[in-house]
Amino acid sequence: MIISAPTDALQINAAWERPNPETIAKLSHFPVALIADAQGRMGVMNSALSSITTGLALSGSVLPILTREGDNLAIHRALDDAREGDVLVINANSETNRACFGDILGELCVSKGIAGVVIDGATRDVADLSELGLPVFARGVNPAGPFKYGPGTIGRAVACGNVVCNPGDGIFGDQDGLVVVPSANLEMVLELTMAQDAAENNLRALIPSEDSRIKA
Repeated sequence: MIISAPTDALQINAAWERPNPETIAKLSHFPVALIADAQGRMGVMNSALSSITTGLALSGSVLPILTREGDNLAIHRALDDAREGDVLVINANSETNRACFGDILGELCVSKGIAGVVIDGATRDVADLSELGLPVFARGVNPAGPFKYGPGTIGRAVACGNVVCNPGDGIFGDQDGLVVVPSANLEMVLELTMAQDAAENNLRALIPSEDSRIKA
């Protein structure tokens, strides 16, 4: 950590299987809505969590973090174990009266190759995060800064946006919202998403084009 703070109050699990990055990359080419449809419309996060860095999509492996509202000690510590392609998925108790994330953490994430951040809570420094090009989804925005006391957990299952997120699950976000795919289902959901995409493209082919309407 670049901050100096005791971490005794944190419970840390640093070892879990990350998903195949090729599978994540292939799924990332599809809209979140299509992925959600392919897995029976399950795993979709609450719509209160929305993109605050407009136009930036995310995809990667879940690194789950549980923190007390308005406290970011666990987030700082999690970055010590984070790997390129991870997405920080943070349960901050849905509290939006104090931010637990901001531009300094954003710069640290970019330096670590973090693929995005999802916060069931609040962030701040929206303009700076957007300039960094870091995809951030959050429940709210608040200029009030965080504490650094803990407690918290890292690398253990958390609830975020009403969805249980386990370490190593796949997560995808775009302007429609966020969907989580359990790690054991990623390959299956990729196949189902490809099939769903083909089916929808077949339907689109049946829609009369503007040229055909003019000729008619």
